Amino acid sequence: MIYGYARVSTIGQEQNGNSLKDQEKKLREAGAQIIYSDAFTGKTMQRPEFTKLLEVLQSGDTLICAKLDRFSRTAAEGVQIIQELLSNGVTVDILNMGRIDDSPMGKLMVTMLLAFAEFERSQIVERTQTGRKIAMANGEKMGRPQKYNPDRIKHAMSMLDSGMSYARVSAITGISKSTLIRSKRVCG
Repeated sequence: MIYGYARVSTIGQEQNGNSLKDQEKKLREAGAQIIYSDAFTGKTMQRPEFTKLLEVLQSGDTLICAKLDRFSRTAAEGVQIIQELLSNGVTVDILNMGRIDDSPMGKLMVTMLLAFAEFERSQIVERTQTGRKIAMANGEKMGRPQKYNPDRIKHAMSMLDSGMSYARVSAITGISKSTLIRSKRVCG
């Protein structure tokens, strides 16, 4: 059986031919009969569909992945999984680099390319953290914008203070009970 694996870090990832749709198309063109897909970070091998795929692979099967960094972003785990697959008789084919073999050169290539993928991920994390620090230093608010303006929350808090129940205030204001509870905790 020929299996394919596709992964994006986020559902909206559409760049550089990395979307799930693009990857799945390439995998089908390469002969994948069944494709497993995850929208999950590559920093961990604990991904729901990837785990299912590893459970069904048997000796004689082929695993196709569009790019090595879609397979794994950590060198140690990626090398370990690939070695286990090869030892169990599973052929691993990475479309942008070719079929991986169990030779010393094959192992070296996988290790080096996974190390570069891990390095790239570390650089992305570092740039993101630097950008956040700069934005916060410039007074930009981080995170999701507040759904309710402060005046609306203040009005809801005054209704609670006058003895109305959370359920009643929620029904009147349209603010969820959990948001009211959180706001009450913050406002005191």
